[in-house]
Amino acid sequence: MYFHMSFFYVILLSEMTYKKRKKGLVLLADGTIFYGRSTGINGTSFGEICFNTGVTGYQEIFTDPSYFGQIMVTTTSHIGNYGIKMSESQSNKIYISGLICKNFSSVNSRSNSKSIKKWFESNKLVTLCDVDTRALVRYIRDNGAMNAAITTEVDKISDIKKKLSNFPSMNGLELASKVSTKEPYEIGNKQSNKRLAVVDLGIKKNILDNFVKRDMFVKVFPYNSSLGEMLKFKPNGFFLSNGPGDPEPLKTVIETTKEILEKNYPLFGICLGHQVIALANDIKTYKMFNGHRGINHPVLNLNTGKGEITSQNHGFAVDYDTAVANKSVKISHKHLNDQTVAGLEIKSKNCFSVQYHPEAGPGPNDGNYLFDQFLSKLN
Repeated sequence: MYFHMSFFYVILLSEMTYKKRKKGLVLLADGTIFYGRSTGINGTSFGEICFNTGVTGYQEIFTDPSYFGQIMVTTTSHIGNYGIKMSESQSNKIYISGLICKNFSSVNSRSNSKSIKKWFESNKLVTLCDVDTRALVRYIRDNGAMNAAITTEVDKISDIKKKLSNFPSMNGLELASKVSTKEPYEIGNKQSNKRLAVVDLGIKKNILDNFVKRDMFVKVFPYNSSLGEMLKFKPNGFFLSNGPGDPEPLKTVIETTKEILEKNYPLFGICLGHQVIALANDIKTYKMFNGHRGINHPVLNLNTGKGEITSQNHGFAVDYDTAVANKSVKISHKHLNDQTVAGLEIKSKNCFSVQYHPEAGPGPNDGNYLFDQFLSKLN
């Protein structure tokens, strides 16, 4: 009896405190509500709710195009406590649809860093803090990723529920076209004899930096570029980038990938690119219950027997059974938490891919060798 009364008192106190502050709430697709306080602009934002377990790297997360269309819940307690530096952004803007955190800090502990609050406001990002993120994350873990709304317009909850019910599911949703470059562009050493054509499905700056650091001359193409168009660049190899959304609707990219494989050009894929390579080899993909998002995911390299600590960000994965059944494909890496496919090699082709992000370097740089491995394949 004491437990139930204490629990009731906490809920009552939470709602009383909620009524006295700048209101905000999280509305999940199943009708569940979590209360919080607005610390950004007023308004409402929709997206698929997901969580990231990284303790640091919030700026890299927020600017990763792979998070387009998603509302981010951060599991670490403090967000904003070391400010932001534009040099650490993975793109030219914030891509998450909204932020939910426990404690939001406007204190900058680093010199020459900017206020994260002003950065969010300039990007028109709806942000909630003082949310019980531990309870929210546990709820998502138990019930799966789902659409949600975060809002300061608490007096319009009925209208928001209607809009949320009509918001499209991430399953079957093509988003790469929303984040891909509209025009090709070049970076790196023009005098280099290593020329790389990149298919931009939502590429991160750190990936391009890793190629440029290895003295490659890179040309980044829109997601729907034809092989013929890219061959005019006279590349030594091709790269399929990370990006948001479901890989299955990317029919043009999948067909182009098949052409690249048929001609046996060196091909490397990361995350969404990894899934596209799987589909081009008739291996299925599927939407995960929660997905993998964090900087400490354990992966086993099946070629070397070594474990790798990796950064991951994906809500879709390659189907294990159809990968094993495909005799032309070898599973090169597996995720040790749930045994999902974390890497593929095409046996008769000059092609490999990984589900995780070797460029992120969240402390350990365990995946950096993959860029060197790909470099060695460029003739």
